[in-house]
This record gives sequence, structure tokens and C-alpha cells, in this order.
Amino acid sequence: MTDTQSCPVTAEGRLEEVKAFFSQGEFFRAYDLAAEALELFPGDAVLAHRAVLSLANAGATTLALSKYFEFGLDKQLETDARSLLGRLRKDEAFAATGEARTLKFREGRAHYEDAFRIATDAHDPEAYYPAINAATLALFAGETNAAARLASEVLDLLAPRIASQDEEGTGDHYWVLATALEAHLVLGDLDAARGMVDAVVAASGRDYAALATTGRQLERILEAKKLDSNVLGAFEPPTVVHFLGHMIAPPSAQNGRFLAVQEATVAADIAGVLEGMRIGAAYGSLASGADILFAEALLRRGVALNVVLPFATADFIEQSVRPAGEAWVTRFEACLAAAKTVRFATEDAYLGDNQLFAYCSSLAMGLASLCARHMYAPLMQLAVWDGVVNEGAIAGTAVDMSAWRAAGHPVNIVPVGPDANVEKLPPWHRMTVARGRRDTRAMLFGDIHGFSKLTDAQLPLFAERIMGALAEVTRRHKQHIDFINTWGDGIFVVCRDASRAADCALDMQEAMSGIDLGAEGLPETLQLRLGGHLGPVYELDDPVTNRPNYYGAHVSRAARVEPVTPEGCVYVTETFAAVLALHNADQFSCDYAGITELAKHYGRFRIFLLRRPRDGKGPAVLGDIERGAG
Repeated sequence: MTDTQSCPVTAEGRLEEVKAFFSQGEFFRAYDLAAEALELFPGDAVLAHRAVLSLANAGATTLALSKYFEFGLDKQLETDARSLLGRLRKDEAFAATGEARTLKFREGRAHYEDAFRIATDAHDPEAYYPAINAATLALFAGETNAAARLASEVLDLLAPRIASQDEEGTGDHYWVLATALEAHLVLGDLDAARGMVDAVVAASGRDYAALATTGRQLERILEAKKLDSNVLGAFEPPTVVHFLGHMIAPPSAQNGRFLAVQEATVAADIAGVLEGMRIGAAYGSLASGADILFAEALLRRGVALNVVLPFATADFIEQSVRPAGEAWVTRFEACLAAAKTVRFATEDAYLGDNQLFAYCSSLAMGLASLCARHMYAPLMQLAVWDGVVNEGAIAGTAVDMSAWRAAGHPVNIVPVGPDANVEKLPPWHRMTVARGRRDTRAMLFGDIHGFSKLTDAQLPLFAERIMGALAEVTRRHKQHIDFINTWGDGIFVVCRDASRAADCALDMQEAMSGIDLGAEGLPETLQLRLGGHLGPVYELDDPVTNRPNYYGAHVSRAARVEPVTPEGCVYVTETFAAVLALHNADQFSCDYAGITELAKHYGRFRIFLLRRPRDGKGPAVLGDIERGAG
């Protein structure tokens, strides 16, 4: 009998996998898995609900709304499906301002209250959760009497279930208690709410996504009611960590930054640091020494381990694991097998390019930042460090710590030397890599949709008005552009930093949208599309043009993003979005667009829609709270 025959793939099994990622704040991964499962089980309403809810928790409201209708959830009669549309309208409300926000709150409340009444008529035991959301939206819309009436109905519904205690230890038990707590706050009864906090937190178990979103919802209610926020102390979401540190020297070595004889002490110190923390998710690499010690300790505590490797696994083992001894290779393999997710900064070979280590760290730190944003969680970097700063180093523990601190996040040091003081870290700046070695660059490819249909008579106008407007933008960004090239309607821009490339891309789209094409005698169907990626590439002289040019697999990847980008938009890869989340979270928003097949069968990659925040204050972390049960 084959494995497939002995362990058949079921919708329920896939749903449990999706829920596991969801509860750890890996909402993009949860959505991707749910979407893949729907290809095997089309029409499964529970998987469809979880897929859309994952997008909503990730802040991808536009895509979530699109998928809600595409998956046919608007045709479903279940309470979950009916309520989810109210959730999405509420997310839209939090992204709006003024009267538009109030109208969206009212629209969301109407969807929730409709679901509540239908569920009540059907004697659905889950009627309480559309009711509490209707109550909360009535409060946010300024309809306090309706909010109080609905909250009282919720408490009447839940009183027998809370008194019976029959649901203790189940997922429903958490939501019953959290909903009652929320109802007490809507009614302004702080004493009753305080009396439930410990029970709610205890019932959450390790469902950190549920706890984080509940805390965010309660915070909004307290703000709307102008009540004391101290009641929320226990709802502080668990920390998302990035871990790093020195590789360990071989047992025979007498000199090094982290000696083999220090292993037991460092392992004990790591355990002590973790003992005092609540950690929801961890991101880092798996080199011998500090990385693996952190990974092992985190796994023992049941923390979701997310591994990022800088290049191909075999090369990584030879460069960063085996030099410390074969025992470390075995430990590496065990940690890799136990990891929740494994990503590669690049799947190519090492080739002696140390910049790949810095690139990998940037991705890991950025992914931790994205996760923390979605979980509304604090960030912390944990580092095994000897206190030595190597001036001019391209990569290394001190370089990554400086980058993390420059992003405004705290560092907790496990010392392996007497001078491991975080204040010794120099200001972070990217070091220059020797020409001829791969270095990280942000790349944009763009073209004008509709260009091929222009007549010869229109081409001079196109060059003057369209390409002229884009040229004006690139001139403004000239000091941050390393390379630029055009061909017909195509444009290729290379910048040192993702933020500079993002600014340039969005400015080009704004310039394009500001052109009155009809008045210029050009088709109004002309639209710019831009794709962006961040990756290691070569800067080499082009023998044909006698100019510098950029080469590498990641140039090809950047070029494959643009053809799948909708007109008038900027799509970027997960790496690009993650680095922006680390260093420029207040300046840019990256809305998840899903796993996308890139042009010319290049492969399937996570893609994000780049935009500037609508309110200028950075992206919302969580649109609202929705019961996580399937």
C-alpha cells in the first residue's frame, strides 16, 4: 500500500494545516495553503472561509473581498460566511476617514446583524459572534443605544454556556469567553471585564493570532468608550524574534569568537533569556553555533521556527555548518526538518559572495517585521555576540544588529565576550561590495500597456509626453539610481535601496496618471505597469554598449514580475516587501496579491501590491477581529 493510500488527502486534514499557520501569524502561508486545497476540494466553504479570513488578517482587504465573491461565499448560508462580509466592510471602514468610515461601519453592522438574526432563527449556537461584531460596529458608528442592546443580547445568549463550563478546553470556549468580555466592555462594565481577563487568556492556549486580534479589538472599544486601557495588559501579544550570532569554532580550535568550550554556557544563557519571554514566532538562519542553539531552544518551547537560508542547502552546510564538526550537520538537519517554514534568499550557489549572508539576514529580519505587523506584536532581536565590531565588514552579527537597531527595534544580547554592549554598535550603513561580486540591488522593470498599437503618427507624442514625464521622475531620483535603460516603451531601473526604488516607482505611476491622454492625442488605454524585486546581482561592463550593466538570475526574476502586473500598478516580490517592512514601514504599504505564476513559466512567487499609505501613517496591522473557528 502506498503512502497516499494509507494517508489520503482530505479537506479536513488540509484545513488543520491551514489553521496551524494561521494561529502562528503566517497568514500569507495560510492563505496559500487554503487556496491550493480549494483546487483539490473546489466549493469547500470552510476552506474558502479560512482562505479569505487569512487574507483579511494579513490586511489584504481588496484581495479578500475579491476572493469572497470568487469563492462563492456570498451564496453560502452558514453564519461564518455571512459574517465574513461584515468583517471585510469593517476593514474598509478602518481604512477610510470621516463620513465614509461611518457609512462603512453601518454597512458592516447591517451584514453582521442580518447574519445574527438568521442564525438566531435557525437556533445556530454560533449566533453570538455576528451579534457582538454588530454591537461593536454600532459603537464605532456612534450608535450607542443599539450597541448596548446588541451587547446585552450577546450576554444573554452566552450566560448558559459560560455557566455550564461544558466547552472548557475547546476552541469555542475561548471565543465564548472573549465575546462575553467584549460585550462587557461595549456596555462599559470594566469590573465585569477585568474579572474575565485571566480566563480568556488561559483559554487561548497557543493561538497567538486569536489573542492578538482580540486584544486589538478590545483596545479599539476602550478608545471609543474612553475607558481605562490597563485592563488589556494581559493581552499583550507574544514577541516575534529574529535570532542570530557567531558560528562556533571546531572543538580543536583554541581561538575564535565563540569557542566550543563555551557552548554549554551559551546554551544555558539562551534558555534563561527565552524563559522570561512569550514568543509567538522566530526567524533566522541555521549556521553552527548560535543559530542552531537558538533554534533548538525555541523548538523545545514549541515556538514556530521560520528558517531563511542564504543560498543552496549543500553549499550552506559546507560553508556554515560542517566546519564545526559532523555533529552540527546532524543538528542542522533536525532543526530544518522541524521548521515551520524554510525560505531561500537565493537558490543559487555561494560562489564566495559574502553579501549573500547580509541579503539573507535582511530577508529574515524583514519577514519577522511583516509577521509582527500582522500579529500586532512587539519585535526583539536575540544575538550571541562577543562585542567585537569589524570595521568595513560586509556581513556578520554586528552588521545585522546595527541594521536592526537602525530600524528602531531592540536587541537582547547573549554575551560571549566581556565587551558585548549594544552601545558599541556603529551606525548602520550598507558597505560597498567589490565590483565583480554579487551585491544586493532593487530593480524595476516597466512598460506601457497599449504601446504596440500606437501609430507612427502617435509615436513622437508618446516619446515626448509619456517617456518625457517618466524621464522627469527619474531625473528627480537621479542620485539614487545606479543604472537606467529604456527600449521603446520598456524601462529598467536599478537602485541600491528598496525604499528608493519604491519611491521612484510610485512617482512614475503618479506622473503617468497625471497625464490627460485624450487631450494629448493619445489613446486613453495607455497605462504603465511596474514590477520590482530585490536581489543579489552582478554589475559588469557590457562589451557591446561599453557601459555598465546588471546581470544575474535575480535580474531575470525582476523582469518576470512586470508582465503579470495589472495596468496602473506596482507589483513587488516578498523580498522587496519584507525589506520595506523592516526599514520603511511608515512610508509604504505592501498588500498581498497572492502566489502568482510569473511570466514565461518562471515559477510561482508571493507577490505584493506596492502603494503609499492612504492616511500617511503606515499600514494598518489588523483590520478587525473575527472568530477564528472554521
